[in-house]
Amino acid sequence: MTTAIITGASRGLGRALSGGLAQAGWNVVVDGRDGAALAAAGFGPGVVPVAGDVNDPAHRAALIDVADRYGGVDLLVNNAGILGPSPQPRLADYPVEAMREVYEVNVHAPLALTQLALPGLRKRGGAVLNVTSDAAIEAYAGWGGYGSAKAALEQLSKILAAEEPEVRVWWADPGDLRTRMHQEAYPGEDISDRPEPESVVPAFLRLLAARPESGRVRVAQW
Repeated sequence: MTTAIITGASRGLGRALSGGLAQAGWNVVVDGRDGAALAAAGFGPGVVPVAGDVNDPAHRAALIDVADRYGGVDLLVNNAGILGPSPQPRLADYPVEAMREVYEVNVHAPLALTQLALPGLRKRGGAVLNVTSDAAIEAYAGWGGYGSAKAALEQLSKILAAEEPEVRVWWADPGDLRTRMHQEAYPGEDISDRPEPESVVPAFLRLLAARPESGRVRVAQW
């Protein structure tokens, strides 16, 4: 049976994707900083929650250890992320400490967890899926923190793909979804026209089944 690690799974896309993979027969190890929210997420059979902060080295090691109990990780989904200040400030006013935290969560933590997972992924011909955004490639005013962090994650993904030919590496843009983070990006606005995270799960499953070459993926095209 195949095993996935999905970070940031207490809500939004992470939660939806965890449920979808579990229904498809995967073992899924999930995490979230809020232990109560993770426990209340309502995961069914096949999902193992491990509460903790992906910035914590001990927690990252614990995720790998749990996956190893199920035979090793076949798929790492680096989904956990933060937007930064809301409303988002222009770069001229962006607090440097807040920018540092955005990069820690959105860039440094995914790299650190990937480093731990790589030995097993190489052996098993596994895959890394880094969740990105159109803000990584478009210059939206006010998105300097989150957008530049996702751009860094995309470049990191490209280089990882070049360095790790035994492993599939995808950086996947799921599109605008009706999530708490998206609401934080547009405080006070009605985002009810955005699709629910569950709507893109079938496309992710098709992507995983097809196993295309490493590269950038727009989930809507699947």
